[in-house]
Amino acid sequence: MADLQNLFFRVRENGAAVYRVDAENRQRRLDMQQIAVVNIRSGEVKPQGDQIPTAAERNEIDAWVVARRKIIEERRIDDLLRTTDHLNLTAQWVQTRATDEQIEMFADDLLMAMHDLRTVIVRRKADGLSKK
Repeated sequence: MADLQNLFFRVRENGAAVYRVDAENRQRRLDMQQIAVVNIRSGEVKPQGDQIPTAAERNEIDAWVVARRKIIEERRIDDLLRTTDHLNLTAQWVQTRATDEQIEMFADDLLMAMHDLRTVIVRRKADGLSKK
Protein backbone atom coordinates (compact mmCIF):
# COMPACT_ATOMS: atom_id res chain seq x y z
CA MET A 1 0.00 0.00 0.00
CA ALA A 2 2.99 2.31 -0.23
CA ASP A 3 1.79 3.88 -3.50
CA LEU A 4 -1.80 4.43 -2.34
CA GLN A 5 -3.37 7.69 -3.48
CA ASN A 6 -4.16 10.37 -0.91
CA LEU A 7 -7.60 11.00 -2.37
CA PHE A 8 -10.28 8.75 -3.81
CA PHE A 9 -12.92 10.14 -6.19
CA ARG A 10 -16.27 8.34 -6.24
CA VAL A 11 -17.68 9.44 -9.57
CA ARG A 12 -21.24 10.71 -9.52
CA GLU A 13 -23.58 11.99 -12.22
CA ASN A 14 -22.33 15.58 -12.05
CA GLY A 15 -18.90 15.14 -10.51
CA ALA A 16 -17.59 13.18 -7.57
CA ALA A 17 -17.54 12.67 -3.85
CA VAL A 18 -13.96 13.13 -2.66
CA TYR A 19 -12.53 10.98 0.11
CA ARG A 20 -9.31 11.36 2.06
CA VAL A 21 -7.62 7.94 2.22
CA ASP A 22 -5.87 6.98 5.46
CA ALA A 23 -3.95 3.72 5.78
CA GLU A 24 -1.80 4.91 8.67
CA ASN A 25 -4.03 4.01 11.59
CA ARG A 26 -3.68 1.56 14.49
CA GLN A 27 -5.78 -1.17 12.91
CA ARG A 28 -3.85 -0.83 9.62
CA ARG A 29 -7.21 -0.64 7.90
CA LEU A 30 -8.02 1.55 4.99
CA ASP A 31 -10.07 4.48 6.26
CA MET A 32 -11.84 6.93 3.98
CA GLN A 33 -13.35 10.21 5.14
CA GLN A 34 -15.46 12.24 2.76
CA ILE A 35 -13.96 15.70 2.56
CA ALA A 36 -15.78 17.31 -0.38
CA VAL A 37 -18.23 17.06 -3.24
CA VAL A 38 -17.12 18.30 -6.67
CA ASN A 39 -19.43 19.61 -9.39
CA ILE A 40 -17.69 18.79 -12.68
CA ARG A 41 -19.63 21.39 -14.70
CA SER A 42 -18.97 24.39 -12.48
CA GLY A 43 -15.78 23.15 -10.84
CA GLU A 44 -17.31 24.02 -7.47
CA VAL A 45 -15.85 22.14 -4.50
CA LYS A 46 -18.08 21.92 -1.43
CA PRO A 47 -16.35 20.81 1.77
CA GLN A 48 -18.25 18.15 3.73
CA GLY A 49 -18.78 18.66 7.44
CA ASP A 50 -15.64 19.75 9.23
CA GLN A 51 -13.34 18.04 6.71
CA ILE A 52 -11.81 20.96 4.85
CA PRO A 53 -9.46 19.99 1.99
CA THR A 54 -5.88 21.12 2.46
CA ALA A 55 -4.19 23.26 -0.19
CA ALA A 56 -2.42 20.18 -1.57
CA GLU A 57 -5.71 18.26 -1.64
CA ARG A 58 -7.42 21.17 -3.34
CA ASN A 59 -4.70 21.15 -6.03
CA GLU A 60 -5.23 17.40 -6.48
CA ILE A 61 -9.00 17.93 -6.74
CA ASP A 62 -8.54 20.72 -9.31
CA ALA A 63 -6.22 18.48 -11.37
CA TRP A 64 -8.79 15.68 -11.18
CA VAL A 65 -11.51 18.04 -12.46
CA VAL A 66 -9.37 19.01 -15.47
CA ALA A 67 -8.54 15.37 -16.24
CA ARG A 68 -12.16 14.26 -15.75
CA ARG A 69 -13.47 16.96 -18.09
CA LYS A 70 -11.02 15.75 -20.73
CA ILE A 71 -12.17 12.14 -20.29
CA ILE A 72 -15.83 13.16 -20.55
CA GLU A 73 -15.16 15.13 -23.74
CA GLU A 74 -13.22 12.23 -25.29
CA ARG A 75 -16.07 9.88 -24.44
CA ARG A 76 -18.60 12.28 -25.91
CA ILE A 77 -16.70 12.38 -29.22
CA ASP A 78 -16.33 8.59 -29.19
CA ASP A 79 -20.08 8.26 -28.56
CA LEU A 80 -20.78 10.46 -31.58
CA LEU A 81 -18.48 8.41 -33.79
CA ARG A 82 -20.17 5.23 -32.54
CA THR A 83 -23.56 6.79 -33.27
CA THR A 84 -22.53 7.35 -36.87
CA ASP A 85 -21.42 3.72 -37.12
CA HIS A 86 -24.64 2.59 -35.51
CA LEU A 87 -26.74 4.61 -37.94
CA ASN A 88 -24.89 3.00 -40.85
CA LEU A 89 -25.40 -0.47 -39.38
CA THR A 90 -29.08 0.33 -38.83
CA ALA A 91 -29.47 1.42 -42.45
CA GLN A 92 -27.88 -1.82 -43.62
CA TRP A 93 -30.12 -3.88 -41.32
CA VAL A 94 -33.27 -2.04 -42.47
CA GLN A 95 -32.31 -2.53 -46.11
CA THR A 96 -31.40 -6.21 -45.86
CA ARG A 97 -33.14 -7.88 -42.91
CA ALA A 98 -35.82 -5.84 -41.17
CA THR A 99 -39.40 -6.99 -41.41
CA ASP A 100 -42.25 -4.57 -42.05
CA GLU A 101 -43.41 -5.07 -38.44
CA GLN A 102 -39.95 -4.24 -37.08
CA ILE A 103 -39.72 -1.10 -39.18
CA GLU A 104 -43.19 -0.05 -38.04
CA MET A 105 -42.06 -0.33 -34.38
CA PHE A 106 -39.32 2.31 -34.60
CA ALA A 107 -39.54 4.20 -37.89
CA ASP A 108 -41.52 7.26 -36.77
CA ASP A 109 -39.45 7.88 -33.63
CA LEU A 110 -36.16 7.35 -35.46
CA LEU A 111 -37.17 9.57 -38.37
CA MET A 112 -38.19 12.38 -35.99
CA ALA A 113 -34.93 12.09 -34.04
CA MET A 114 -32.90 12.09 -37.26
CA HIS A 115 -34.86 15.10 -38.58
CA ASP A 116 -34.25 16.97 -35.31
CA LEU A 117 -30.54 16.13 -35.38
CA ARG A 118 -30.23 17.18 -39.02
CA THR A 119 -31.97 20.50 -38.31
CA VAL A 120 -29.64 21.27 -35.39
CA ILE A 121 -26.50 20.30 -37.32
CA VAL A 122 -27.49 22.36 -40.39
CA ARG A 123 -28.28 25.37 -38.19
CA ARG A 124 -24.95 25.11 -36.34
CA LYS A 125 -22.97 24.70 -39.57
CA ALA A 126 -24.76 27.71 -41.07
CA ASP A 127 -24.01 29.76 -37.95
CA GLY A 128 -20.37 28.73 -38.18
CA LEU A 129 -20.17 29.74 -41.84
CA SER A 130 -21.80 33.10 -41.21
CA LYS A 131 -19.28 33.87 -38.43
CA LYS A 132 -16.37 33.32 -40.84
